[in-house]
Amino acid sequence: MNQTLLVRYGAVPEVSRFTHDLTVPPARHDRVVVHTHRGLELGTALEAVRAPATSPSGFNGSDSQPAEEESTQRVVRRATPDDESLHATLSSEAQAAFAEWQRRIAEWKLDLDLVDLEWTLDRQKLVLYVLGGRGSDTTKLALHAAAAGLAVVEVQPVDANGPVQVPLGGGCGSGGCGCHDNHDAPES
Repeated sequence: MNQTLLVRYGAVPEVSRFTHDLTVPPARHDRVVVHTHRGLELGTALEAVRAPATSPSGFNGSDSQPAEEESTQRVVRRATPDDESLHATLSSEAQAAFAEWQRRIAEWKLDLDLVDLEWTLDRQKLVLYVLGGRGSDTTKLALHAAAAGLAVVEVQPVDANGPVQVPLGGGCGSGGCGCHDNHDAPES
């Protein structure tokens, strides 16, 4: 039977619900490997919770995530010493690359302030945390990184409260990508 666990994860911490089918639920502060929207990440168990009721609209009552998207977030396993060691190595690599990513952002003339960066535990994605809301420069940063043949990058805007939530669906100008710029308007 699936149970639900609150887990804190990420260099700029996020807390979310994760399902698990572990025989013994992880205790508070146990380290776990979770599958997030970004990939595999190391997290810290906070609390076991009852599964939220789902409304007819498909949303749970506590946040704006569709129930089907939330269900893809799961605890994969308890973290092993190898997971902890890999996480430490990846964290060191990311921190060593911080100045280089700052240089790239300046070179690409993007109006972004890099706050932190981290690799997912499976090293499939590099998460770049930038100060401010999602706008055209966050998209440009990911595109420049891809064009340069660098890592698969996810740009995560943050503010004083943590990660900025990204709206689902829609395209530029609609608010769906989080970009409120009108790319068709002539520049003044």
